Amino acid sequence: MDRVKFNDALEMSRLVYGMWRLGDDADTSVDHVRNKISACLDQGITTMDQADIYGGYEAEAILGEALTPELRNQIEIVTKCDIVAPVGRYSGALVKYYDTSRDHILSSVDHSLRLMKIDHIDLLLIHRPDPLMDACETGAALDEVVASGKVRAVGVSNFRPWDWELLQASMKTPLVTNQIEISLLHHAPFTNGDIAFHQKNGQPPMAWSPLGGGSLFEPKNAALRAALKSIGDDYGVDEAAVAVAWLLAHPARILPVLGTNNLDRIARIGDAAKIQIDRETWFDLYTHALGHEVA
Repeated sequence: MDRVKFNDALEMSRLVYGMWRLGDDADTSVDHVRNKISACLDQGITTMDQADIYGGYEAEAILGEALTPELRNQIEIVTKCDIVAPVGRYSGALVKYYDTSRDHILSSVDHSLRLMKIDHIDLLLIHRPDPLMDACETGAALDEVVASGKVRAVGVSNFRPWDWELLQASMKTPLVTNQIEISLLHHAPFTNGDIAFHQKNGQPPMAWSPLGGGSLFEPKNAALRAALKSIGDDYGVDEAAVAVAWLLAHPARILPVLGTNNLDRIARIGDAAKIQIDRETWFDLYTHALGHEVA
């Protein structure tokens, strides 16, 4: 499995296991969670993507119960903060909102460390752009958690280039990645400047929902799915692997985040790395996704 280096303290696997559905599984037992992690490790997938809000603020604790010192030493943990939703420990909130204040960031980091029973977070992301963000306060808080050793690297999620620049301008620590929605069905980042911005600055983006939240397999996308299947048949893999390989083929070094609770599907995540997508094939799939040829 290819790896991506973000800084001297952080390297991640090119494919990332997303744990946003961890708490939705009928089986959240320690053994089952460990089996999921082991299935990832067997393929060289060492990076686990979390967020404090996942599972109604319960997913981090589910992971924490399953971690042993040996497992912890084999993985990188990504988590996120700033969404306050009226569920779980924030059930008293009147409305869903974002909080990028220093107090919230510091308390969120400490809470995540306690729940996951770890002494550091490998990568902390601000989950959503906050219209009320005080960039100086937020930036200083992110610098603080890195300086404390509680966090190895920081980044953002769902930020546009101008949001990124506003925050980065108030920080000493470089932001290392932006986790955004990218897929064959959500391909706007390839042309709206999002990927170009990070590619220019050498920041590999992470891609959430790389299969379009499952909508890739809806009947209306039958032609695209047939094209994916044709390529997959040549490699002995399924359409999902080809759709992920399409992202891996881009020179921006995109890191797809894939989440499933099915052990068989987890064991096949690494199939995407077996596929070579050349330029003509990339554009063939892109054309199917667009529904027309490029201009």
